[in-house]
This record gives sequence, C-alpha cells and structure tokens, in this order.
Amino acid sequence: MRFGILGPLRVGGGEATVTAGRDRTVLAMLLLRPGRVVPVEDLVDAVWEDRPPATARTQLQICVSRLRQRFAALGLPADTIVTDPAGYGIRIEPDDLDADMFARAVETARAEAAAGRPAEARRHYRAALALWRGPALTGIPARLVRLRAQALDEQRLAVLEDCVDVELRLRRGTELVDELTEAVENNPLRERLRGQLMLALAAVGRQADALAVYRDGRRIYAEELGIEPGTALQELHQRVLAGDEAAGPRPAAPVRTLPRAIRDFTGRQQTMARLVKDIVEEGTRLYLIDGMAGSGKTTLAVQVATALRERFPDAELFIDLHGYSERSPLTPAAAAATLLRQLGVPAERVPVDAEDRLAMWRSELADRRAVVVLDNAASAAQAAALLPSGPDSLVLVTSRRRLAGLDEGRPHSLPVLDPDEAVELLGRIVGADRVGAEPAAAAEVARRCGHLPLAIRLAGSRLAHRPHWRVADLARRLAEAQDSLAELAVGERSVGHAFTLSYAQVSAPARRLFRLLGLHPGVRFDNRVAAALADVPLPEAQELLDELVDVHLAEETAPGRYRLHDLLREYARRLLAETERPAERRTAVAHLLDHHLQVAVGLAIVAETKQGALSQVAFPPPRRPDLLPVRDRPGQSWFDENRAALVGLVHLAESEGLSAYCWQLTRACWWSNFVGGHLDELVETHEVALRAATGSGDEEAVAITMNYLASAKFRLGDFPEAIRFLEAGVDRYRRLGLRREQVQALCNLAAVCFGTDDAERCIRYVDEALRISRYPDDAATISSLFSMLSIAELFRGRYDLALEAARRHVLLARVAGDPRHTSNALGHLGMIRHRLGQTGPARRLLRAALHLKRTTANRFGEGEILNEIGMMEREAGRPAEAAARHRAALIAMTDAGDRIGQCASRNLLARALHDLGDVDAAIDLHRRVLDDATRLSLRYEQARALDGLARCLRHADSDQARRYAGRALALFRQVESPDRRETERLLAELG
Repeated sequence: MRFGILGPLRVGGGEATVTAGRDRTVLAMLLLRPGRVVPVEDLVDAVWEDRPPATARTQLQICVSRLRQRFAALGLPADTIVTDPAGYGIRIEPDDLDADMFARAVETARAEAAAGRPAEARRHYRAALALWRGPALTGIPARLVRLRAQALDEQRLAVLEDCVDVELRLRRGTELVDELTEAVENNPLRERLRGQLMLALAAVGRQADALAVYRDGRRIYAEELGIEPGTALQELHQRVLAGDEAAGPRPAAPVRTLPRAIRDFTGRQQTMARLVKDIVEEGTRLYLIDGMAGSGKTTLAVQVATALRERFPDAELFIDLHGYSERSPLTPAAAAATLLRQLGVPAERVPVDAEDRLAMWRSELADRRAVVVLDNAASAAQAAALLPSGPDSLVLVTSRRRLAGLDEGRPHSLPVLDPDEAVELLGRIVGADRVGAEPAAAAEVARRCGHLPLAIRLAGSRLAHRPHWRVADLARRLAEAQDSLAELAVGERSVGHAFTLSYAQVSAPARRLFRLLGLHPGVRFDNRVAAALADVPLPEAQELLDELVDVHLAEETAPGRYRLHDLLREYARRLLAETERPAERRTAVAHLLDHHLQVAVGLAIVAETKQGALSQVAFPPPRRPDLLPVRDRPGQSWFDENRAALVGLVHLAESEGLSAYCWQLTRACWWSNFVGGHLDELVETHEVALRAATGSGDEEAVAITMNYLASAKFRLGDFPEAIRFLEAGVDRYRRLGLRREQVQALCNLAAVCFGTDDAERCIRYVDEALRISRYPDDAATISSLFSMLSIAELFRGRYDLALEAARRHVLLARVAGDPRHTSNALGHLGMIRHRLGQTGPARRLLRAALHLKRTTANRFGEGEILNEIGMMEREAGRPAEAAARHRAALIAMTDAGDRIGQCASRNLLARALHDLGDVDAAIDLHRRVLDDATRLSLRYEQARALDGLARCLRHADSDQARRYAGRALALFRQVESPDRRETERLLAELG
C-alpha cells in the first residue's frame, strides 16, 4: 500500500508523508478521486478557497512538481501524477490506496453476509476497519478536502454498524461493549450505534446499563434536536424493559422473492443512506420512488430492501405491477393473488372475490415483519389497494408517474447519476482498468448516455462484449450517430423502447407538445415557450406540461421552468421526424423563433435605450403578445438562462431558411453577449447571420451584421478583421443612403483605431462622423463620438482638448438620461482630472462612474475605472490597495473577454506588486503582457511591459534593463504617448 488517506496522509508506505501544506492539499484532492482527472479549478478552490492569487495556476504547477520529486525520492514511478489539459490525476494500482482496499473488503463482507456466511462476513468487515488509523486525512484543513473526508468517515461508521450487526448475531456481544461505548460517545446522535450498544449490554446481563444508554440518548435527542428517539430505538427499549432483548428472529424460514441485488450497483449511496435512515431511525413504512424510464428505480428499491432484510426477517416480496409495459397493468386483485402465493398460501385458499382476496393479503401480512416491493405501479389507486394494514412491514413503490394520491407515503424522485457516479458505473460494467485508461472518453460516453443508468448499462454491455474496442471508439460512435438512441440498444432492451412505454401513457395533446419540444435547442425552457410552440393558450400549455412532468417525460426545475433529459429530447426529435408533416414542423419553428425574438428585442431595447441603434432596425410585430409580459424580469438574467438556446435558435433559423429571423435574433442578442463577455457566442451567431443575410441578398442586414461582428473581433484582438468588417459596413451604408447607420459605423471604426494605438486616425474618423451627424437624430452616437474624442486626446496628453470633449459628453449624456453614456462621461472626466493632478474631484467622479458601470453590468467599463483608481492608490503610496483594485479589474476584463483590457490590468498589477517587493511576480506578469501584446500588435501595452521589466531589473541586470527601456521609449514615441517622459528619466538614471 503506497498511499494512505484513512487517517493522516501517508505516501510511499510506512510512515513517510508530505509536509508542505499546499502539496498535502493537492495530493489529498487527487487521492480522493483516484484514476480521474481533477480539474485545475477544483484544485485552486481547495488550496486557496475563495481568494486565489493571480499566479494560482503557476503555483499549482510548482506544487505538482514538488510532489513528483517527493515521489521519486520514495521510489514511486515518475508518471504517478499525470497531467491533462483539464487538470491533474493520479495513477493508482489495485492495492496502492487504503480507501480502495477498504471499499473492496466491505463489498466482499456484504456479499458474504447476504449469502448467509456471517463468520466470513465478520472477518472481512474487521479487515476493512483495521485499515483506519484515525479520521480520514486528519490535519488537512482545506474545506473541499474536509467535505470529502467527512464522507469517508461516515462510510466507516456505517461499516462498523454493519459489522456489529453480524457480530451480535454471532453472540460476540461481550467483545463489543468497550468499542461500542467509545463509538457512541463520539457519535451520540447515531441511533443505530446506540441500539447496538444496548443489545450488547443486555446480552451480557447488564440490562440496567442498557436502559441508562437509552435514557442518555433520549436526553441528548431532546436537547440537541428537540425530538424523541426513533421508533426502532423505542421498541428496543421496551424489549429490554420486558426482558425480551435476546429474542431472535421468528423460527419460520423467511420468504424471499426479491430479484438478485446487482453486484455492480453504484452511484446511489447517499440516496440509499437517506432511505435507510428514514426507515430505520424514523420508522418510515411507505416509500414512493419515481423517476424517468431507465433511472434505476427498481434497482434502488431492491438494493434498499436487501440491505434491510434483517429488520424485516419474515418476508421479502416483489411484484411487477406492469404499469408501464406492453402488458396491461395488473389489477390489485390479481397482484394480491400473486403475493399470497409468494407467501405460501395454497391456490385453493385464495378467495375468488377481489375484496376478500385483498382482505386475506392484508391479514397474512398483519403480524409479519416484511418488506414488499411494488414495482412499476401505474397509479396511486393500484398501489393503495395493496398496502398492508400492520405497522411492522415496509412497502417500496416504484413508478414512472408521481403517485400524489398516496398521502402517507414519503416520495423520492430519482435523478440521473452525477458524472462521477456515471463513470464509476461504466467502470463496474466494462472494467475499472479499461475505463481508467481513458478517463476523458469514459466521461464522454457517460455524458452521451445522459448519465442515465439504463443507457450506461446498455452502452457498457456493448463495450464489454467488444474487447477490441477502445472506450473512445464507443464515444465516437455515440457522437457521430444520426440516431444515438439506436446505439443504446442490446437485444430486446433499448432506451427508446423504455421511453415509448411512458410516451404512450399521456394524452394526444401532451404527446404533440412533447414532440414539438424536441425542436427547442436549449437545455431549459419555460411554459411560455411551450405555449408558443404548440400555439395554445398559456393555461392549456401549463396543463400539458404538468402531464408530462407527472410521467417524467419532462422535469420542472423551478416554477414555470422545465427541461428535457438529453436522451428524451433525442427521442422527441425522432418522433417528430416520424409523425409530423413538414409544414407543421416549419410553422412550429417559426413560432419558436418569433417568441424568442420578441422577448429578446423587448429586453434589449430597455438595455440599449430607445435612442440606441436597436431602434433603427425594423423588427416584425409580435405574433403572440400574450406571451411577452416578462419586462419585470431583469434582461441579463433572461439572456443568461437562455444563452445556449439562443445560439441554437440562430443555427435553426439558418437551417430552415428563415434568414430574417437569423440575423434579427442575432442582433437582438448582441448587447447581452457583448457586455457579458460572451464573445464566442457573439462571433458564432454573427457569422451564421452574415452567411444567411448574404445568401438572401439583404444588403442592409449584411451591413448591420458586419458592424456588430466587428465589435467581437475588436474585443478578441483581431483588429484587422474588425477594421475590414467596419469599412465594408460603412461602404454599404453609404451606398444605401443610411446616414445614421454610417455615423454609428464610423464611431465604431474610431474605437478600433484607438484600441490599436492609432489615436490620430481615431480622431479623423470622429471628425468625419461629426460632420455628417445630426442632432437630435444622432444624439446617442454623437455622445459616443465625444466620449471617444475625450479618451483619444487624453491618451495623446492633450488634456485641454480632452477636457473640452469630456464636458460636451457629460452634457449630452445628461440630456439623453442614459446611464451608460453618463458612466462613460464621468469616468473619462475623472481620468482627465487625475492627469491634471486634481485628485479629490477625480476620486469622486471615478467612484460615481464605477457605481453606474456596476449598475449597468458593464464589466469592461468597471475594469477600466478600477484600473484608474488603482493607479491613484499606487501614486498615493498604497500599493496593496492598488494591487487589489488591479486584480479586480483583471477579473472584470477577463469576464468581458477584452484582450486589451487584460494586458492593461496585468501591467498595472505588476507595477503595484513591484512596489510591494514581489519582483518575481511582477516580472512574470510583464513578460506575459509582452507576449500577448506583441501577438496582438498593441504597441502601447508592449511599451508599458518593457518599461516595467526595465524597472524590475534595474538593480539586478542594468544592461538588460537599459535595453528594455530603450525599446519601450521607441514604442512610446511611435504612439505619441506622454508616458515616454517617465521612460526617458529611467534611461537617464540607468546611464
């Protein structure tokens, strides 16, 4: 055993360990998920929690390097820790990790116990428990590590309880008293442990001590939880009082008709623990387990029933009620006849009358402690007729429908597996080594299966019977299949067939809505989308959705919000292709596009203001205005919730030949994507829209799309493309006689020129735009032009001209009442005041601008203002405060996707870190900016990076510092920046 986490962290066997705190945290995270890639983000969160430094990734690499060196010193292979594009993982052999050895020993012990070999079960349980050296990963305080370590500690306690149950049956109570006394002292709220201690004490004749243990527990439960002990513990208390504590199980052989519990059961440990706790500690006697087809309801019910067989020793009964099958559902009377025969009642004794038969069933079960699984129930009424009347039996009902009519039952809707559980299940089916060798492909197979247990089992079965296939081969087949459901079939079992049985149970209107929902490309949708698709009133759509939710063909994620499982969406699309006429499908697509376009336009008009360029676009009137009362919802949140769907809808519009919807929807979503930093989505949708507009011959649509595509190219640093699109747009607007649009495009051209350090060209475009603009028609654009003029003149050091332009910008913004223009005007005015040495007014203006930037969710603008405030903090001799501002600015610029802003933030952060004495970090940041700015042809930020490197190296390497400063000065002169004066002074000092 090379690694130990069941106690203090150990490495290399023996007592060797890792001492560095961060290294211990990283190694612990890797060992908690052996054989899997742990994302860098998770490791950063574990090490630094909510406050990672800007150099977190670099420091993480250093931690991994140190761990590899430590492993080498201990004789471990160099490739034990593997690097993946997404993070890091650790290679573990079967006997390398004590936690894996523990899990295997427990699995063997439980199998021996289920097979009726308690002595062997005890041996394996004790071998498993002997691996523990104390609380898991003790001494590592990281929050994420502690959460996972606590789960391991909980597993140990559950295994101890299982072991003690076996040992009590073997009459080894004398040996258990001390161990159980300590366990109860450490875990006073665990009723099962307390009950086991009472049994052990009573078994050695210490009834008084057993009763005292109960009294202590009752007091603790009242003080800590405000509740009485659970039913099971109260019953045990009565048995001890009556001297019946040694009473064993009933002598009659138990009836066992449960299906075999599968050996590869995985992924439902928490769910099982919750159900077992409710049953054991709270006395729950009816559980209703519902879920979509293939989610593993039956498997879970059988596992729970098997785990509880010792508490219900008289009978384990199982019956398929055929609620969702090709057969008709069983009547309660027919089901009762089958259950009575399972109990051994002769056929001739089973009453013919249905009511008499059900009465006999309840009578036979009245005095038994039995567990009954009523599987695949069609309705609440079907299951209700079969519920026993006695208090000592447990009934587990599974159904694809929510059984709301069984009021006394405790419901549990079973979700799909989480990603890690899904991969684990695949590994149990095809082999852990095979899956562990291709973790990324295994995760992709699980994702393509929608993390649905049935789909994973079928896919895994195909893989298990094809040893020459790699996991990646199956992942590729699932990705490339035109009908992925056809790939998830083995023999007569298929995911599609399971879905068909649920689909057949709903009404015709609900089936039609389900099929049409397959057109929606997003993960989630609301009831208004359903009403638009089906072209029905909203209340009717809500009723149909409720019907689909009841049978788990749809999931309600929040009031009025829904989703289809990925495989159900694929199934709906298959049905739509089979049953719907093309004209009806095309109509539904148009309804879907129109609804999203109208909502997006309504919200975007508010965000961009009525004076903005959006008002210049002639959008069609809404077809269903009754579905548009969403103005009370913040616009950005609607876009955030539907972003992926909106991208998919743009592609759908193109594929259906609906070019107008394609470019109009793209334009309506521009502002949200731009200010939110969703530049990949912005580029993708605008390129699709440009293709569609060009194909339709709509020159105005082409010009509009080019103009807004240029905005993303600019943010991403592709300046030649941004200029090309804008110049082409200006030319089209000029030929079409669209003056206002031409003015806006010229303003955008000026912005790109300023971003590429060409302030002179920027000012020329501003002057050209101002010459052809008209007030008040172009008020918003004129305001933007003066904003651009003020910042360009500021950059060139002509503060008097910058101040004049900024004042005009403030006046225009005040008249327009637009908070976005007001925030820009105040921000630029604050920057100019700062350069003029008027620090008091500058601070007030910048704070006001920052507030407005945050109010309007302008992340780029927020970063710009934070950088300016950080510069003032540094000049005031507060480098720590400056660094904090620049870090926040870097995050904002990264969120906005602005490459220029990121370079600026890193340069300024490096200057603050240099003042704090962290020269190495400052050099790293300046060098990164130098690489990025050179690639993007940003001469000003290159110059600032070179100047910063010169200052960092002035004492350590004056020759290199002099070379850096010389290059910086040349670039500052090229862009006519007043910053050259500081660099000239630096060069003079360097000689």
